[in-house]
Amino acid sequence: MANNTKIILGIDPGTIIMGYGLIAVQGQKARIIEMNVVKMNPKKDHYERLQMIHHRLNEIIRAHRPSSCAIEAPFFGKNVQSMLKLGRAQGVAIATAMQAGVQVSEYSPKKVKQSITGNGNANKEQVWQMLQRILQFTEQPEYLDATDALAVAVCHHFQETSPLAAASKSKGWEKFLQQHPERIARDGVK
Repeated sequence: MANNTKIILGIDPGTIIMGYGLIAVQGQKARIIEMNVVKMNPKKDHYERLQMIHHRLNEIIRAHRPSSCAIEAPFFGKNVQSMLKLGRAQGVAIATAMQAGVQVSEYSPKKVKQSITGNGNANKEQVWQMLQRILQFTEQPEYLDATDALAVAVCHHFQETSPLAAASKSKGWEKFLQQHPERIARDGVK
């Protein structure tokens, strides 16, 4: 890939099905590289599944060398045991990316849906259909966990390229004041 191309890895964590999606970004334009899932045997021990997440993510990171990783934050459900397992899967994914030197950002499901569709309460099909328009692809994955992961990657791209993100990266007001010292009021007089 060209030096000015950034690769973003999106992850939808799960202990049975973990979705992942990769996009390549040049300037404002994003294109899909890959979206898929890692399916784990539900009969296997939970720790073996966590090891599989670690192993598979290492392979994906080595193969594509993403510059950043975006992961969906777990939503709060009623089943505490499920939440603990999902949190562990997310932790393994984050640690794997960080160990490989990949910057990690986390987004709530509502933030991802809002970023992609304009509606924080959109369903999985609406997110998938909007992603098809944004990234101009036609394939329909077997599991929508893959498109959820792709949505997290696109959400991260949108967050990085938004004017608000640029302002916060450039320290916003501090930079503005440095560039416009005549706008600073002195002793109540401008």
